[in-house]
Amino acid sequence: MFQLADVNATGQSTTSQENPLSHMNNPETYFVVPTHRLRDVSETIHEYDEHFWRNGHSPQMIVFDDSTPTNVEKYFTHLDQIKTRSDLFYVGPRQKEEFLTYVNSRLRNKRLEPLVKNLFRPSYGGNRNYTLMYSLGGLMVSSDDDMRPYSLMEDSPESLENNEISRGRLHKLGKNGYVKKSFDMMSAFFDVLGKPVSEVPENYERGELLIDTAMDLETNATKGLADDNTMILQRGKVSEDAVVKIAQTFRSGTNDIDAIDFVDMFLNDEQQVNIDDLRDLYVLVNFRPAVTNKNWRMDCGVAGYDNTFGLPPFFPTRLRFEDYIYRLWIQQEGIVAAHVDAAQHHTKSNYMRNPPASEVLNEEIANLLKRKIKASLSNVDDLGISFDYTGEVTASDAEEILEKITSLHRRALHAAETAKSQDRIDALRLFAANLEKSFYGFEPDFFQHNLLRVVDDAIAVIKASIELWPTLVEICYFQKIRNGLPMLHLGRASR
Repeated sequence: MFQLADVNATGQSTTSQENPLSHMNNPETYFVVPTHRLRDVSETIHEYDEHFWRNGHSPQMIVFDDSTPTNVEKYFTHLDQIKTRSDLFYVGPRQKEEFLTYVNSRLRNKRLEPLVKNLFRPSYGGNRNYTLMYSLGGLMVSSDDDMRPYSLMEDSPESLENNEISRGRLHKLGKNGYVKKSFDMMSAFFDVLGKPVSEVPENYERGELLIDTAMDLETNATKGLADDNTMILQRGKVSEDAVVKIAQTFRSGTNDIDAIDFVDMFLNDEQQVNIDDLRDLYVLVNFRPAVTNKNWRMDCGVAGYDNTFGLPPFFPTRLRFEDYIYRLWIQQEGIVAAHVDAAQHHTKSNYMRNPPASEVLNEEIANLLKRKIKASLSNVDDLGISFDYTGEVTASDAEEILEKITSLHRRALHAAETAKSQDRIDALRLFAANLEKSFYGFEPDFFQHNLLRVVDDAIAVIKASIELWPTLVEICYFQKIRNGLPMLHLGRASR
């Protein structure tokens, strides 16, 4: 029988049946951290655990780890030895393998096994899909492994205009002008998650959607590096009966900007010699909570979900647009999104992060797919979406991307010519060389050929995953009720 794996005093797996779904009127609460950086996640857990304790919360905390077995062997003890006030669980490679074995045994179809593996593969979306299965029947709050439960705010906050929801600007690292502030994050989420708009606190603004002055509305791609930005509420009627299914905090640090913006920061700062250094911090000026019919600004790194009856899968992809499905899904009647009355901070860990040139390529492909999927959206239902795009890539699609990136390449070479230090010159030339290599030498036909291959594979996996997802939700929902899903209980400090 497939049961919840626990850990006894000797560290061996035992079984437990103490993890049934709670009654719908009192759902379980989960705080999850999806990670592939097991070495550093202990600090994240410690800071959030202390934050929850100070504010009177005790959610079930679960680390979902995409590390290789080798890295688990090296770094698991860091997490296992941490003392927490809330219950802490771990879902790593071994537990995931048990999960997949059970799911495949229930499907009884060998041809579906590769699809199941892809849907939960180590990736931005795959690891988050585990979080959805393990939190079925409850309310889930998710923070990335480089987030922290506080934010940077200007020390002399300005008042917002009538339709402004937030405002922020870049500050040089280490300069005066901002302070660290902490908000009761879980209370902010639980004020709205799973509740109809009629029960949302009165201080929440209501409207159709939020427009970010620095971002394209529908792809959420940057319009170019901006020193400041404002999110503006577009007014519209919000049904009092609509339910808040997803929510998010505001955030400081990087404000969910694109990889190309980090490159722009590097190109614009003549004193910066390492492209991976972050010398500019995004600091919040002020913010206010809001509930909207649509949320093109969805940020899954600081999000909460009403997973009482199941949610759609994240796109299983390595292209960093796994949450785009939620920006489309939230637009259906009867459900809404919220920006809650709290903020978190992004520390931008460079450990095990792809080189900037690779990140730029991934984001350009992701932005292309966002436009194609959105333009061909044909249906939205409780657990997914449907779209007609089948993966074709035209010559003009490839040329549009190359034109943008070759311009960036020329800027990097020009900056190298005018740089004053040899270290900066070397870093700029290395970035330019990596950019040219990542984009297949800027050769149009070769780039289009490889772009088509990547896009075709991604779309095939995404479509098949969405089709299979409702069946997997049913399988996991009832197994979670009966016996729980495999995880290691890392214990709880007695304080």
